[in-house]
Amino acid sequence: MTLATELQPRVLGVGTAVTPTSYTQQEVLDAFEITDPRIRSVFLNSAIERRNLTLPAPDGLGGRVHEPQGVLLDKHKAKALEMGAEALQACLKRAGAELSDLRHLCCVTSTGLLTPGLSALLIKELGIDRHCSRSDIVGMGCNAGLNALGVVSGWAAAHPGELAVVLCVEACSAAYAMDATMRTAVVNSLFGDGAAALAIRSGAAPDEVTVPEGPRILKFASCIIPEAVDAMRYDWDREQNRFSFFLDPQVPYVVGAHAELVVDRLLADTGLRRSDIAHWLVHSGGKKVIDAVVVNLGLTRHDVRHTVGVLRDHGNVSSGSFLFSYERLLDEGVARPGEYGVLMTMGPGSTIETALVQW
Repeated sequence: MTLATELQPRVLGVGTAVTPTSYTQQEVLDAFEITDPRIRSVFLNSAIERRNLTLPAPDGLGGRVHEPQGVLLDKHKAKALEMGAEALQACLKRAGAELSDLRHLCCVTSTGLLTPGLSALLIKELGIDRHCSRSDIVGMGCNAGLNALGVVSGWAAAHPGELAVVLCVEACSAAYAMDATMRTAVVNSLFGDGAAALAIRSGAAPDEVTVPEGPRILKFASCIIPEAVDAMRYDWDREQNRFSFFLDPQVPYVVGAHAELVVDRLLADTGLRRSDIAHWLVHSGGKKVIDAVVVNLGLTRHDVRHTVGVLRDHGNVSSGSFLFSYERLLDEGVARPGEYGVLMTMGPGSTIETALVQW
């Protein structure tokens, strides 16, 4: 069975980047002098071994200096530009393209607000053509990479032969609020800094002589769970006088309970069953979230090996997590022409986003 056509957008390349410093969970606990056994347990039982983080400087007294919101916004801008540029250039290199080939840049982030947006700043920073169209998706959270891919796939379909890139950049270190509460412990044990870019194009470029390694993007399906709108959020913490993430402990069960619903909708009218899907690229939302998706969709641990590996090595890098998994799948070299894959992301709303692809 073949659902793909030449007019549907195809993935051309992927690239990722992280900040320079990696910490074990124990090293993060030590850095912030966290001794509460309940909080330590959250960190040490997270299925995360290391994360790339940009922590506050030592305060000379064994702790870390306090970073007010303005400093965190500066950190977001600096790290977003640094990681974003690296991931974008790695993506274009893998796609066999140059910055001068880029016709649309869509930037995704939820760890800081920039106006003008990251897309404009990167165009200036990298000397991208001033006529490159752009878009910024801000504040949608961990699901936003697939929201962006849906929008940019539509742009690519309307501009055949022209190159577009989705760039997810999350400087999660710029969203830390350290205190002794379980609210922040869950968040601070989970997120890491990371960026990931995906290049897509519909139709062929005039000089294309080889078939790109990536799949065609066939279909999207979404599910928002309004009754759980407050389960994942990033709002103002009046006690700390800064923005702070909140994750409800029930998030894994909410996501798991709706995973089957949205995947069945995605596969409806395609003639495909879940057992026909060869590759599952699921957001590395956390150990319990991954387990809930596996149980509710009847997946194997092998199906989510890359999702688990990204969580282990980088933590939850928010909107770009599923692209880190996609890069690992490509490097593994096991995807074969004709095979199908499902991309799945989860985030605030509460929301599940999915896409069906075919190699």
